[in-house]
Amino acid sequence: MDTEEYRSIISNAIDREIEAYTFYRTVREKVTDENLKNLFNELAGEESQHRKTLEALLTKEPAKLAFNTKRDYKVADTLETPPLSADLKPLDGLVIAIRKELDAMQMYTQLASLSVDPEQIELFESLAAMERGHKARLEDIYTNMAFPEAW
Repeated sequence: MDTEEYRSIISNAIDREIEAYTFYRTVREKVTDENLKNLFNELAGEESQHRKTLEALLTKEPAKLAFNTKRDYKVADTLETPPLSADLKPLDGLVIAIRKELDAMQMYTQLASLSVDPEQIELFESLAAMERGHKARLEDIYTNMAFPEAW
């Protein structure tokens, strides 16, 4: 796998962060609960920051992108996802958001495992941890909304 393939993976990751940002902003405008509005606004802001971080990777010279190019884990094969739509029931929107966060977490974990530069490893592991936190928060909300009898 060459450096251009990795650039393509990072570009796809940027596209996914933009897609997630757009989704969270759109859903934020559709929900009426102020706490959910704040949550989706916060998640949109974090996805925007992820995009900026990934864009900074694209400005590096190819030789400075420190990946082990002898291994091919088919990371790009996992990047296909259906387009997000805000015309969903709130629970369906949460399910899609949870799935998106899981996919992003797995992608960043794979990128960390392919990296050989300690700073890149730390960056991708940090992004994976943030996405894991987003997923957990969304799962808590989903559980509370889907199973209100538990309260």
